[in-house]
Amino acid sequence: MNQISGISREAPVLIAGPTASGKSALAMEIAARDGRVIVNADALQVYGCWRVLTARPSLADEAALPHALYGHVGRQESYSTGRWLREVVPFLAQPVVIVGGTGLNFSALTEGLADIPAVPPEVRAEADARVVVEGFAALRAELDAATLARIDPQNGARIQRAWEVLRSTGRGLAAWQDETPAPALPLSQAEALVLRPEVGWLDARINRRFHAMLEAGALEEARAALPDWQPRLPSSRAIGGPELIDFLQAKSTLSDAIDAAILASRRYAKRQRTWFRSRMGAWQELRCS
Repeated sequence: MNQISGISREAPVLIAGPTASGKSALAMEIAARDGRVIVNADALQVYGCWRVLTARPSLADEAALPHALYGHVGRQESYSTGRWLREVVPFLAQPVVIVGGTGLNFSALTEGLADIPAVPPEVRAEADARVVVEGFAALRAELDAATLARIDPQNGARIQRAWEVLRSTGRGLAAWQDETPAPALPLSQAEALVLRPEVGWLDARINRRFHAMLEAGALEEARAALPDWQPRLPSSRAIGGPELIDFLQAKSTLSDAIDAAILASRRYAKRQRTWFRSRMGAWQELRCS
């Protein structure tokens, strides 16, 4: 993975991979070689409240090389794939390496993204209230068949998103997706790399990294979030955040919180690997072990 001699010096470079697989280090190496801007494609590293817990580049890294779309969103804000795509497109006019673990962002960039109107706050509030009382199953039961066939029936966030689109526009998410425009960066015009780590190697790295995060101040980040903690905010999905909040609220021991966070990270990495296998078959694989 340290051998970058075969990676294009001209084409935009895309680096996807599961959490803790070494994406950021590879991006730094390529950016330093070519004079590129490192652009974030991770849905949680956009939040300013989580530097340590989301493994955002350090202040030293940001000072050493130009970085973009990191830590620029407030804790209370929602941040969509559509907003990310609008923000990333201007950077394509210069040499870039785009790096992250959010597969949906890369799909939007290289395959196109449907121009779905923003969901009104009152519709989101209605969905939130219904989920609390009825669960995601109630929203799933109201979706159209075409949309149901395309989304993960166990993914509550995707179910709610589809329901909100249907509720606010009167059209199913699948119908909007069928009108997807041309991609901003076709895959054929990029150097697209996906890291494929050996599972045991990655699990060990996840374990070590979370303990390093604690030493670097992850618990202090969680403590700063505690006074206005809202579990359903997108920013609250940062892995390790809910677990450390549980400890700070005396709902668990620190040891149990650490174990739960590491387990959540491993499960998230497994979901990422599944996505990459199913959706990134045309990307160049880089093995790590």
